[in-house]
Amino acid sequence: MLFAPVEEKMWEKSSSKRQKKMSDGEINDKYSSQENRILTEINREKLPSFAEALKKNGYMNVQPVYQRRPRWDDKMKSRLIESFLINIPVPPIILFEIDYNSYEVMDGQQRITAIKEFYENKLKLTGLELWPEINGRTYDQLPIKVKAGIDRRSISSIVIIAESTSDPETALFLKQKSFERFNTGGVDLSQQEVRNCLYHGKFNSLLLELSRNPIFTQSWGIPIDENDPDLLNNNLYKKMEDAELVLRFFALRNVDHFQRGMEGFLDLYMIKSSNFSDEDILILKEVFLKTINLAYQIYNDNLFKPFDPKSRTWKKDSYKAYYDAVMVGFNRHLDKTKILIDQKTKIIEETQKLFEREESRLLTGGGKSKAEIQQRIQIFDDMLSQVIGE
Repeated sequence: MLFAPVEEKMWEKSSSKRQKKMSDGEINDKYSSQENRILTEINREKLPSFAEALKKNGYMNVQPVYQRRPRWDDKMKSRLIESFLINIPVPPIILFEIDYNSYEVMDGQQRITAIKEFYENKLKLTGLELWPEINGRTYDQLPIKVKAGIDRRSISSIVIIAESTSDPETALFLKQKSFERFNTGGVDLSQQEVRNCLYHGKFNSLLLELSRNPIFTQSWGIPIDENDPDLLNNNLYKKMEDAELVLRFFALRNVDHFQRGMEGFLDLYMIKSSNFSDEDILILKEVFLKTINLAYQIYNDNLFKPFDPKSRTWKKDSYKAYYDAVMVGFNRHLDKTKILIDQKTKIIEETQKLFEREESRLLTGGGKSKAEIQQRIQIFDDMLSQVIGE
């Protein structure tokens, strides 16, 4: 199996710390050392001043690349402005100080965007319940007293200054937990959206790019046209579970290092991905594309869809567990691509036989332990090896 250069070495240092029993004295010492503790400060700023500060270069990235999928429409943004107008408490935004007076948004991107657009006259108020009289108006079009009333309101922010840990991976996990527990937005974020916010970079951009691959989107029933109105209503796309599926492929190629459960293992792979070079990214992209192209040449429209031995038909929906097995299995035999394509009919026949076996439950979702996930992948891998004659 082809690995990127950094990928081959990134497991050499184990990031898994086994929990050990500690005496009360040791626990007290751990607390006194400020391990796994963050430093914060609380700020409060008038809305006009806050909106003006957002214009400063490098102050705050209001539309970061990792927030590519909108979750608030104009009605939700307008309701926030109405909340300020009638003085309903608004949750604080959460910022991470990446440098002096330079911040990364951990929670509150939608609120920040709504405030920014309102003061830039890009938001026409709509759907207001208590103040329907001002629907359709921008900030500059509001009556003087209404504008003054909103301008008196403030937005609070909690700024995370630094993590007290010397281990970079532990620091990132601590940052993630802070994000998850601080998150107070109107829409709960999926686990991949959390990763997307915290670990944005070259690898995360690759996940987003590959999740729009035509073969991949077709297999999962995701509209490929960015202007298709059904795209934002597609749950896989909306919650970034499509990007998580791409991540699962890369992570489970390293299944021997599986730890912390599926979600924790995906988190860990994302953390380690911060060390990927441009060369690593190009290799990983090539690996994914070659693998999914090979799988599609074999199964065509039935890609990632399990076979039902009772009805003798392929299921209509794709299954994540079966996707894992198919992608990692084919990835392990990319050097035999021509042989596999020549043996397409045989592979389809043997795949159908797989689903007649008792352990086929592992291919449709059964089993979450490391051993069961390894077995799921190995079942498919063994079938391909048998066809190839290895």
